[in-house]
Amino acid sequence: MNKNLFFLPVSLLSLLVAFPAVASENENQKTSINSDIPSLSEIELPATNAELLTQQPASTEVKEDTQPEADISIETIGQKDPLPESTPTYVIEKEEIQKQGATSVADILKRMPGFAINDVGHGADIHTGTYYRGASINQSVFLINGRPINSNINTYHGATDLNSIPIESIERVELYSGAASSLYGSSAFGGVVNIITKEGDGKPKLNASAEFGSLNLNNQQITYGGSSGAVKYNFSFERYFIDNRYRVPVGAANRDAEGFLSNADTATSTYFGSIGVDLDPKNSVNLDVTALSSRRGLIYFGFPLQKDRLDHDGLNIGLSWKTRLGKGENSNLTTSIGYNQDYFSTYGPTAGTFYRTGILDTQQITARVDHDWKLGPNNQLRWGLDLKNTNLNGDVFSTAPNRIANNEKENRSLLNTALFAVNTWNISDVFQVDLGLRQSFDEQFGNYLNPSFGLRYAVNPAVAVRGSWAGAQRNPGLDQLYVYDTVHAWQPNPDLKPETGSAWTAGVDVRLSNNLLGQFTYFGSSLDNRLGVISGRWENIGLVDTNGLEAALQLKIAREWSTFLNYTYTDAQIKTGTEKGLQLGLIPYSLLQAGIGYEKAGWQANMYVTYNSGSRRSVFTNTAGGDKNTDFSASFVNLDLSGRIPVSKNLGLIIYLENLLGEQYERVNRIYSPGFTFRVGLTANI
Repeated sequence: MNKNLFFLPVSLLSLLVAFPAVASENENQKTSINSDIPSLSEIELPATNAELLTQQPASTEVKEDTQPEADISIETIGQKDPLPESTPTYVIEKEEIQKQGATSVADILKRMPGFAINDVGHGADIHTGTYYRGASINQSVFLINGRPINSNINTYHGATDLNSIPIESIERVELYSGAASSLYGSSAFGGVVNIITKEGDGKPKLNASAEFGSLNLNNQQITYGGSSGAVKYNFSFERYFIDNRYRVPVGAANRDAEGFLSNADTATSTYFGSIGVDLDPKNSVNLDVTALSSRRGLIYFGFPLQKDRLDHDGLNIGLSWKTRLGKGENSNLTTSIGYNQDYFSTYGPTAGTFYRTGILDTQQITARVDHDWKLGPNNQLRWGLDLKNTNLNGDVFSTAPNRIANNEKENRSLLNTALFAVNTWNISDVFQVDLGLRQSFDEQFGNYLNPSFGLRYAVNPAVAVRGSWAGAQRNPGLDQLYVYDTVHAWQPNPDLKPETGSAWTAGVDVRLSNNLLGQFTYFGSSLDNRLGVISGRWENIGLVDTNGLEAALQLKIAREWSTFLNYTYTDAQIKTGTEKGLQLGLIPYSLLQAGIGYEKAGWQANMYVTYNSGSRRSVFTNTAGGDKNTDFSASFVNLDLSGRIPVSKNLGLIIYLENLLGEQYERVNRIYSPGFTFRVGLTANI
């Protein structure tokens, strides 16, 4: 790897370290209003707290029209999970999401440490990949309010659609790993993403926005929420469209005869609603519903020009009951049931006049009992039971003579049950140990145990060291086992073995100065029986070892200012098979995200810079141009600017200028960005 790739992150880090001198001039300007980044005096034992916000929200306006707090104060949704602190918990709040101008969960995650996301932005393709610390989206667990939102559909059939939740309905996004993976699934090589949705509070409020921009983009969002007595409610809707028609270089994927990106339009409608009721001081219930309707063209980087379409309809329903057992907060029980349906239909023409379609309809019913129990002053136990029943209906059809024999309909079901427990011991005021176990019972792959371990030691009030280890197992999807992929002509394999291995971290949390907090993490994983395709058939193709470094920095300059810097180096090396010694495709070695924001009296200005060292091309090869799958795409720097101008008390003008440098960089596998684009709109609060 070129050592020059480190120069940019090191330079920006040097600039951040130099800022505290500026910040010290503002120490005497503290007020009762919350700052963008809290002063260190407001953070209790920062060196022993694993949570580090990438960029904290400002609260520069006094809230109006709020009702007095009720006697019943159980939060139905939106409360923070009690989690082990032996690995960092990264959080992005709703205010920062709004500043970023995010249009999907992928947009949010791309600025969190450790994430490399290719299916983001203009020309986005759901197939191109989301990776956390070198693990794919299917090797991570995605939750909404602690409930699964992704099924066992594999990446090439759509995987987890990160457009499926309206941005306006999101309160915050939490990212955790290590011993916390025992709580939510044995497949969490790449960690756990928990999307917490908003709950109503106080008098009814209506928030709405409308945006228009380059490439015929239009996006409308509306949310209405509030509370009445013991009932809290929140409803959101978002409609998004972009045609993604722009010129691309020769050799680009899906380049038509006129030189434009073809078949890359996207139209989505997403809905969210929640109703919560505080039954009494100890009991509350909550119902939330998320629905998605998505219609888009697909950019397959394995073909010069592809015309396949993807229809995706999703429905996720969850009902939870939370109760306090005994007195105080020492024992809390949460019982939830959920229903999740993902309907994927991929269809399009093959060579000549032939036609093909592949339908995967997955329905899941889940149930969970989760007990958080403080056994003593220094001992916290979280344990429970997970149930998941998955039913897959597959229907593949092709009129091509060489594929007719594979036309089929499949109906498969699978039951998975798991017991989990994570015990946290505060051995002393400065030393904490986490022990986790997850015992799974699977109809397809039998019984297996995945342990986890973590520890944290505060050397002094400014420095803490930590480490974690977790065993994991990810089972093949029902489609990989049984359903022919008529789009790619890939055969299923009922003899596939689970991917197995472990993931580990070691790190330090440090107060670098009175104004600068940092978290530095070494991470690694070893994954055997990696799933892939050989000669048109799903196979277990070998071992992948991953090692990397992750840095998250947070700087307080002044009350109106907020900054962050996240840098990740990932070396995901293939250890066996025909690609032995190569970096795993689509994952850049170096990725840096930095941001600086200003907010005062309704005015906002935010600048974000992204550095990507480029990733190895895979699958797609432009043989005419001499491309090989050992080639790396070029590195690039992307600069975005966003702002808000107050028009009136409740109305604001919002502006997003993206890719200010105008570079048409290769995002992944000959899929290119459009260069400079803009969005402009209005946001209103009533």
